[in-house]
Amino acid sequence: MNIKTLGLPMAVAALLALAGCSTPTVVTLQNGTQYLTKDMPKANNKEGFYEFEDISGTKVKVKVDDVATVRKED
Repeated sequence: MNIKTLGLPMAVAALLALAGCSTPTVVTLQNGTQYLTKDMPKANNKEGFYEFEDISGTKVKVKVDDVATVRKED
């Protein structure tokens, strides 16, 4: 076997492994607003905020007190 025949399957396997690393999450605020995120949001305990990027690429920062739930997307 040469490099070319092994390269494509290895590249596909690497892409599939990276795709499995993201954890789509739904962040629901106290007022009912929901955000779908690409990854689990990070809570900044010093400032008291959740910071995340929604699926459209917009960076969002909300107070921890304003968040009702953070759960993985079904």
